[in-house]
Amino acid sequence: MVRKISNAAVIGSGIMGGGIAALLAGAGVKVLLLDIVPFDLTDDEKNDPAARNRIVKAGMDGALMAQPPLFYNKKDAGLIDIGNLTDDFDKLADCDWICEVVVENLKIKQELFKRIEGIRKPTCIVSSNTSGIPLKAMSEGLSPEFKTHFLGTHFFNPVRWMHLLELIPGEETAPEVLRFIERFGEINLGKGIVWAKDTPNFIGNRIGIQGMGKIMQEVVKQGLTLAEVDALFGPAMGRPSSAIFGTADLVGLDTMAHVMENSYDLCPDDEERATHVLPDFVTKMVEKGWLGNKTKGGFFKKVKNADGKKVKMMLDPATCEYVEFVKADLPCITAAKAAATPAEKIKAIVYGDDKGARFAWDCSANGLIYAANRIPEIAASVVEIDNAMKWGYAVETGPFETWDLVGVKESVARMEADGLAVPEKVKAMLAAGNDSFYKVEGGRQYFYDFTTESYQPVKLSDTALSLATCKADGKVVKSCPSVSLVDIGDDIFCVEFTTKMNALNREIIEFMGDVKEFALENAAGIVIGNQAGGMPGAFSAGADLDYVLGLCKGKKYAEMDEFLSLAQNGIKDIRYANVPVVAAPYGMTLGGGCEVCLGAADKIVGAADLMMGLVEMGVGLLPAGGGCTNLWKKFVFSLPDPVQKDTDLSKLFVPVFMAIGMAKYSMSAKQSFSLGHMHPWADRIVMNRDLLIGEAKKEVLAMVDAGYAPPVKKPVPVMGEAGTGMIHAQIFNMLKGGFLSDHDALIATRIATVISGGSVKEGTAIDEDVMYKLEREAFIDFAKEEKTIARIEHMLKKGAPLRN
Repeated sequence: MVRKISNAAVIGSGIMGGGIAALLAGAGVKVLLLDIVPFDLTDDEKNDPAARNRIVKAGMDGALMAQPPLFYNKKDAGLIDIGNLTDDFDKLADCDWICEVVVENLKIKQELFKRIEGIRKPTCIVSSNTSGIPLKAMSEGLSPEFKTHFLGTHFFNPVRWMHLLELIPGEETAPEVLRFIERFGEINLGKGIVWAKDTPNFIGNRIGIQGMGKIMQEVVKQGLTLAEVDALFGPAMGRPSSAIFGTADLVGLDTMAHVMENSYDLCPDDEERATHVLPDFVTKMVEKGWLGNKTKGGFFKKVKNADGKKVKMMLDPATCEYVEFVKADLPCITAAKAAATPAEKIKAIVYGDDKGARFAWDCSANGLIYAANRIPEIAASVVEIDNAMKWGYAVETGPFETWDLVGVKESVARMEADGLAVPEKVKAMLAAGNDSFYKVEGGRQYFYDFTTESYQPVKLSDTALSLATCKADGKVVKSCPSVSLVDIGDDIFCVEFTTKMNALNREIIEFMGDVKEFALENAAGIVIGNQAGGMPGAFSAGADLDYVLGLCKGKKYAEMDEFLSLAQNGIKDIRYANVPVVAAPYGMTLGGGCEVCLGAADKIVGAADLMMGLVEMGVGLLPAGGGCTNLWKKFVFSLPDPVQKDTDLSKLFVPVFMAIGMAKYSMSAKQSFSLGHMHPWADRIVMNRDLLIGEAKKEVLAMVDAGYAPPVKKPVPVMGEAGTGMIHAQIFNMLKGGFLSDHDALIATRIATVISGGSVKEGTAIDEDVMYKLEREAFIDFAKEEKTIARIEHMLKKGAPLRN
């Protein structure tokens, strides 16, 4: 039997259930979303289907309106049917997977599973998204056949955006079922799979909530401000900018308190049980309903001051009152910002000698020891714990990876000097001459296994490919501070951007020319991609605006034209070279990042969470790295030749103009298809970003096997003056209606001129270099405008576009 998930059911339509339903629909699965019939129906409402489905309808509406969006494309909602557990329960008989997401009440879950047992088909998999109730207790009294198909599938909120999926086998779950769900979760749903044991809060929340509890208790003892703590445990330590207290506000203090209470109640033998008790100031906040962002007030909030300006406030744990937010000023933070590598940054903090460093060391040392003590209680190895924390809490390195960065020998010596109880297994590892939890040998990554007391290979999917591992194994064939060329095997090489947000600078543009020459001599094909951490992350957030601003202010227009020509020609030369190229974008793929994909690649293999677009309008410019030209070409040349000749180009011209002129970008790869950045018959989506580089490599190899031939440069049919004239009327109306500023209108008019090919007749076919020249001329003209300079400065300072 070939097992498939064609129909699934999600029982429980809250934010978690709605998120799981949206994810399944995004994977092409038909979903039945069920919830209870409301208890408060009037007599008239009891026979009204809409009233009986009121709860599930509200849940579905919430999922559709959620921000950040839970759906890859709202059209996916068409795959979801809603119903209730009274009238529609029989429909569960058609399901291949039933996922329970109801209230955390053992009796309710037991009764529900008993009902499901009586209707499910024999092959149907049933799972619970519980985080605190043992699977054994939930399935008590059910048949052996049911238990072989029963397991835990613990998603994290928001479901679409959090990479982690913890899988928890039941005592009798069939191995075949576990293998299938693992593959389905990884490939079809795009999740990072971690195998957890059936213990309270599993892995991610067990480790994560203990760390938060310890920090909240220490902030009272050591007297740091919340701003100082979040500065310590933010990006400087490889954690998200929301850090500790910002994350708690995001999750909700009530949710945090529930998870913490779970650990305290259900883990009586935990040596750090005391850290699972909320300090008094947090308990008071929960009692007052200060629960975080959902109540517009938690550890932080924004209020209007006497001048009507919004100011950020933070809670003072000593008084449980709000005080004005004061940015942290700690020597160890300053040292970390000046450090070059992640290891140097973390060491600057934990080995500093100011109050912030002492706080960071106390909490970090406690967390590292706690994580080691949880093996084998909650997980089999360091890998499961590290992955759970990276994928569930968006940290760049898990506890044991962090321990390696800090230095295991050095840190253990300090822990013992402080009187901390270092786990015997860690001391034994060091005594045997093993001074790190991970190492790379022969192109493979290994982890130290406490059970065998030896290094074992880290398990990867067949198509998973780690650039970090390749680099650690000496596979970098060419590099500079901004970009590397990495050998990823089979004569395929990956161009990896390595700047902040992978912004494109002159060094990268010059490097691309060298890549072409190297590839023609040495490579079967090229992948353009990187694996920067975090969600959504950035394939490339665009051009280096600092560099562009310097050219603008210095009035270095000749240098600007030369730089733009270099970028256009570098991208174009790779595109027409006799070597297949696949771009592997994910997350923010904006401006210049989008231009690289459109111009240099034969194919795009995009991650599901792809934010792709030509957004230069927001900084007072237009795409001049070939973006205008290549988006137009992608629309026109996607049509078969006979259709091109008879197509009304105006039907293509308007969506291209709107995409560039309105700075449109996708919120998913599916939306990139809608905007025309990707095409379904040439490009493809990979749900799991971990597999992106490997899948892109497969596409390159397929093109090589098929006998790759480079595309032939050919004239581009354009709208000419007819296109510009058609857009002028729309721009005028939008300007008069207040939808555009004068500067917006100026830029939009030139965008129309560029994509129309300038002053030629409609239907004229021109050399693409003519369009490239129009791009450069317009870009330089805009660079002379004070309003453009103001927009660039505002974006650099505020991270948001200026409307002027």
